[in-house]
Amino acid sequence: MRVLAAMSGGVDSAVAAARAVAAGHDVVGVHLALSASPGTLRTGSRGCCSKEDAGDARRAADMLGIPFYVWDFADRFKEDVIDDFVAAYAAGETPNPCLRCNEKIKFSALADRAVALGFDAVATGHYARLEDGVLRRAVDADKDQSYVLAVLTAEQLSRAMFPIGDTPKPQIREEAAERGLAVADKPDSHDICFIPSGDTQAFLGAKIGIRPGALLDADGTKLGDHKGVHEFTIGQRKGLGLPGPAADGKPRYVTGIDPDSGDVHVGSAKDLEVWTVLADRAIWTSGVTPGGPIECVAQVRAHGGTAPAVAEATADGLVVRLREPLTGVARGQAVVLYRPDTAGDEVLGSGTISGTEREPHSYATELVADTAQ
Repeated sequence: MRVLAAMSGGVDSAVAAARAVAAGHDVVGVHLALSASPGTLRTGSRGCCSKEDAGDARRAADMLGIPFYVWDFADRFKEDVIDDFVAAYAAGETPNPCLRCNEKIKFSALADRAVALGFDAVATGHYARLEDGVLRRAVDADKDQSYVLAVLTAEQLSRAMFPIGDTPKPQIREEAAERGLAVADKPDSHDICFIPSGDTQAFLGAKIGIRPGALLDADGTKLGDHKGVHEFTIGQRKGLGLPGPAADGKPRYVTGIDPDSGDVHVGSAKDLEVWTVLADRAIWTSGVTPGGPIECVAQVRAHGGTAPAVAEATADGLVVRLREPLTGVARGQAVVLYRPDTAGDEVLGSGTISGTEREPHSYATELVADTAQ
């Protein structure tokens, strides 16, 4: 099989490419240039896609004896990931750029070009498993990336390969060292790749500008002012600029963001509890939409908590009614559904969170027939 290995310059993608070669595939490495002006050097775990990363990817490809190319996707990345990220924050949402990058760049733009050039699949260093076309969590729970891959369609998954999802990260580093790959000890990238400084507020402030608004307590009392809704996300506790805790001595959290008025609402931890999640842009990874409500396990943030739930497809997307409340549920994030009878490992689908409801419902106690695919 002809495989295009997406090589970021890190240890995970290097080992993924190495495993594809070892499996006997005809492998070509490619590094994606995602910035029109990449930095000369990355700083530790800050950022990625730098000139240093491109060089590391090339050296890994040379060690593996495979052809290597750099493809320029900077314009597409700016439009589909960076601009989307800024617009979402301006609208009071909390987007996940890694999720959009997978959806729009790695498994759309890149995969489309790969197929046009005669490749059968794209291999990446994501921590997830594909078994008979079914997307599952990685063996390494701490590194699992199935959440940010749950936006992929059945067609996109059919031409994807995740060679390292069956192995814990420490063993991946050991394998890289045994193969003589110089990136074996390279630090992981932890920040948003296009914000290498790690200062997301400063980045957004420069793009969006100052849009003053009010900080309002749960009863509507004005507590202060802020410079823009882009500085906040649901569930945020620190950096609110408040004079002190609430009258009861307990901390306040961001519970609501109104991008039109500029109002940011704060309240107690209890005020964060959500029982129903509404979502649009629904994706069912099997390609088949369930014909009725299904039992599932819902996750609303990457590496966030999960809750048993009942999900139902609608004309507009999804309604996910939780059996236990979740907190920190923000518009713009994804709600990812896992099959409960697989210990919550198998991905059923996802949607982009568009709203929430805080009142408990009958599904908190009732069971439904499993009408999943």
